[in-house]
Amino acid sequence: MKYSFSYIVRLQFLGFRFSGWQKQTNAKTLHDMVDKSLSFVFKDVAYKTIGIGRTDAKVSANTYYIQMFTGVLVDENSFIACLNSNFSPDFRAISIQQVDRSFNVINAPKIKEYHYYFSFGDKNHPFSAPFMVNIDEKLNLDVMMQAAKLFEGEHYFHKYCTKPSENTIFKRIIDSCEIVENDILTANFFPETSYILKVKGKGFLRYQIRLMMAALFEVGKGNLDLQFIEASLKEDNDRMYMKTNAPSSGLQLYDVEFEI
Repeated sequence: MKYSFSYIVRLQFLGFRFSGWQKQTNAKTLHDMVDKSLSFVFKDVAYKTIGIGRTDAKVSANTYYIQMFTGVLVDENSFIACLNSNFSPDFRAISIQQVDRSFNVINAPKIKEYHYYFSFGDKNHPFSAPFMVNIDEKLNLDVMMQAAKLFEGEHYFHKYCTKPSENTIFKRIIDSCEIVENDILTANFFPETSYILKVKGKGFLRYQIRLMMAALFEVGKGNLDLQFIEASLKEDNDRMYMKTNAPSSGLQLYDVEFEI
């Protein structure tokens, strides 16, 4: 079916209760919930949506885009209000913008910024669970910060990807990668001090951020060193992916920048 109009809709969502973006049989997914809410907005009007990309189960987004195709011209102000009134509390629509029908939200050049929130030491308040991962032992934060910077630049990420295809390109560029103290997410039930791994780049492999975070946790525990991280990023690495994956609930797609 051909649709006359194409729009980009910016969303935010808390992914803790969902099995990721992609629709699945017998699973509660983010895409299902978006389409269900839109069915109340459009009622008898046909529409189609695609997301900017997959997310893992429990992963949240401060910025996420869907491309929406429909046969009717949308009033932007009333649409956002109506969509939010039909969304569950896990979702919020921020904006909508009409784009050319030739635009493709998946293939459009873009830069993504991911945040991974964590703390260590005493166990966190249970209310923190949807937002932040706690490591119950002391971490050497200084060496973790040094290790994070090693991921910056152009490297081979064979060890930080699971189930690649024959066509997977492992040579990727990370524009920035750093660990900083968390001053973005705050709540009175969060630990007094927490941290963020911030990673920014044009494209990431499956589970790449979580595998990188897991490696950094091992560096912080003293089980891996800086030399291991350096060697893991070279073209001649053993190409066996890291077996330990950091929990998904700490990961957030923080921002997406692309040209419309």
